[in-house]
Amino acid sequence: MVLDSSCWLELFGATQRAPLYPAAAANPAGLIVPVITLYEVDKTLHRIRDAAIPSRAAAYMQQGEVVELGADLCFSAADNGLLFAVSLIYATAQAHGATPWTQNAQFDGLPGVRYLAKKT
Repeated sequence: MVLDSSCWLELFGATQRAPLYPAAAANPAGLIVPVITLYEVDKTLHRIRDAAIPSRAAAYMQQGEVVELGADLCFSAADNGLLFAVSLIYATAQAHGATPWTQNAQFDGLPGVRYLAKKT
């Protein structure tokens, strides 16, 4: 499973939607973690939470299989027609046979995605 940045931010941001994700994140060693997800979560948490939270989040997320960017992954992402971060996260999930979980509407309708729409 791949948790998109939006899911991690709900969880570590302690939002009202955080209860949707503890079960999915309960076994971090079993997760695929795209390196771009680490970047997005760390950058945002530094802006919205106290200084200790980004470090805890990074340590927790890095218990999973962190997937670095390589040429093959970049070419797969470039071919899927999605925006930069979304394309890398989706390509990473596909390359590892993992199900991406997200609440990002850009993933809506993509094959194999668990999309948890935010109610407006």
